[in-house]
Amino acid sequence: MQSPEGENFPNIGCYLEIVEHERLIWTNALLPVYRPNQTTEACPEVAFPFTAVISLEPQGSGTKYTALVIHADAASRKKHEDMGFHNGWGAALDQLVVLAKTM
Repeated sequence: MQSPEGENFPNIGCYLEIVEHERLIWTNALLPVYRPNQTTEACPEVAFPFTAVISLEPQGSGTKYTALVIHADAASRKKHEDMGFHNGWGAALDQLVVLAKTM
């Protein structure tokens, strides 16, 4: 992940479920091959682990897109919100819509 200012944020995690054209679930609480992840200097975001669920469902002539982020606790959710992640999900959807219109 990279900020608009060019700052890099390593984000190592694990895919939990991939259903083509339907659902993508991943977490930063696990490393690839389901190994437990731990907070390190190189990967400090594990201090507030989360699981993300992206769902796509046919709806009329379009698609319903749902993004759900599951945090371990309210404090972790608040930290991510304070960092701007809450607004980032909407921005990501806006970018996806622009891309989809070019297909």
